[in-house]
Amino acid sequence: MKRVRIADVAKVAQVSKSTVSQYLNKRYHYMSEETKQRIKTAIEELNYQPNYVARGLRQKKTSTIGVIVANILHTFSTEVIRAIEDYCHLHQFHVIVCNADDKPDKEKEYIEMLRAKQVDGFIVFPTGENLDVYEALIDQGYPVVFMDRLGSNSKGPSVLLDNEVASKLAVQHFIDEGIYEIGIVTTTINQHLTPRLERVEGYKKALKHNNLSIREEFIIHTSLENIKKSVKDLLRSSHPPRGLIAGNDLTLLEILKLCKEENVLIPDELAIIGIDEVPFANAFQPSITTIAQPTFKMGKKAAELLFEKMNSDDASVKNVYRFEPEMNIRASSRKNLRK
Repeated sequence: MKRVRIADVAKVAQVSKSTVSQYLNKRYHYMSEETKQRIKTAIEELNYQPNYVARGLRQKKTSTIGVIVANILHTFSTEVIRAIEDYCHLHQFHVIVCNADDKPDKEKEYIEMLRAKQVDGFIVFPTGENLDVYEALIDQGYPVVFMDRLGSNSKGPSVLLDNEVASKLAVQHFIDEGIYEIGIVTTTINQHLTPRLERVEGYKKALKHNNLSIREEFIIHTSLENIKKSVKDLLRSSHPPRGLIAGNDLTLLEILKLCKEENVLIPDELAIIGIDEVPFANAFQPSITTIAQPTFKMGKKAAELLFEKMNSDDASVKNVYRFEPEMNIRASSRKNLRK
């Protein structure tokens, strides 16, 4: 089938090719309503589809950004991506979302694919092992914004939660409820991912601040598949914790599954606080206390920073943007524990 070109649209609409081009780029300043309607009708009759690749080559931009997310299964990730997409749609940009599945090799493949597609910029939730690749992108002039991670060598702005404060809020709430044996569970920290490391560090600082000893056996960081077994062993030890902080939403889900399987009563036998809001927090019985991130504000900020960097080589932005967590106190952390 012969491809419909701008010249074909111009001929049917009885206007010049440049006028059709102005219409497609929404530059209507000197265009009458009659002309706009003729072009619109011609496009519909011919089923004309703009060649965005060719347009991008001419304009030296594609009006497309790439978002690489370490693991799209996290509620945090999907909500942030939604906010980024909303902002880009408002500014007539397209978004290509790539899920790395926490696999650095897959992440690297997506970086190369997006470069080949000539995206105008990147927003990335790094897996942790390709920061040197992103650093090279930045050195080559690509706009890059890091989400939920600190960038490499302070290159590229980062948008993330004040993770230490999140853990401190959880520890302090447990203490206020009379719970002093407190543990924290998170997925593996082998990749040195910023939020996991900072949340464990905030937990330790909060214990020290309250003159409570740090018990290394109360700190679990392991693969998602191994969380249930590790928590089960901890709860069966001679001195188990009375409260647990789940380091993220997927960790929380594994802990709740384990409690159901082992008939652990929440909060009577084990009080729980999850970092990251989850859709089922109010529906679960008992309802789950969470520490929420302002995901939509964070996603919008990341998009704003990227557009600022794409539109100005001299855009001066801070290196790190921290957002404050908010605690949603529910039944899973209250002090009606068995004595």
